[in-house]
Amino acid sequence: MTQHLLIVDDDRKLASMLADYLGNASYTVEIAGTAKAGLEAITRAAQGAGAFDLVILDLMLPDLDGFEVCRRLRAISDLPVIMLTARGEETDRIVGLEMGADDYLPKPFNPRELLARLKAVLRRGRGGPSEEVRPILRFGRLEIDPGSRVVKVAGEPRVMTSYQFDLLVALASHSGRVLTREQILDLVKGEELDAFDRSIDVHISRIRAAIEDDPKHPRRIITVRGAGYVFARLQDEG
Repeated sequence: MTQHLLIVDDDRKLASMLADYLGNASYTVEIAGTAKAGLEAITRAAQGAGAFDLVILDLMLPDLDGFEVCRRLRAISDLPVIMLTARGEETDRIVGLEMGADDYLPKPFNPRELLARLKAVLRRGRGGPSEEVRPILRFGRLEIDPGSRVVKVAGEPRVMTSYQFDLLVALASHSGRVLTREQILDLVKGEELDAFDRSIDVHISRIRAAIEDDPKHPRRIITVRGAGYVFARLQDEG
């Protein structure tokens, strides 16, 4: 089935070039020139039969910035997002990930790199057809279903990005064991992230916000200073 992409960017020349390039790679592409048009397109598609599979979102838009668009989208959906920006500062990347973006690409970029990154994000989100059936992981009130890619706390679904879900499964599957950043990245095959990149810590922070009762004092994902992270094997049932 052809996958449906949305490009939200007010640079018409760039958006058109990307649409042509991705169209030649067998994707169906729609373009929105403003944040408002992009959010409306996502809502409209979700209500019909043509829901989007991924959004390519520019940071600098004429009506709202990409951070706010991503924040609003994350409040209602786990639709994968790759954020684009003409600014390459690390702080922008970290904020973008904190807002829920799955990946971040500074301009100018090679369209082949964007294609490789979106394929990786889509692959993480859907899993491969030969992927083994894995049992549901239960820790007290926390339930993680690798098959349906659903996380619940006390029966209530929690929203996180596809990459964050994979990080959570990697940690939970090795509960009680301290994992270094290198080991975690190897488990989720995160080639695009460096083990010393602060973005992995941002992802962990977002996971904690979704599953911890008190993210500032986590009891599920524990930081082991100078070593990495450990997922608690025994967790509160109450």
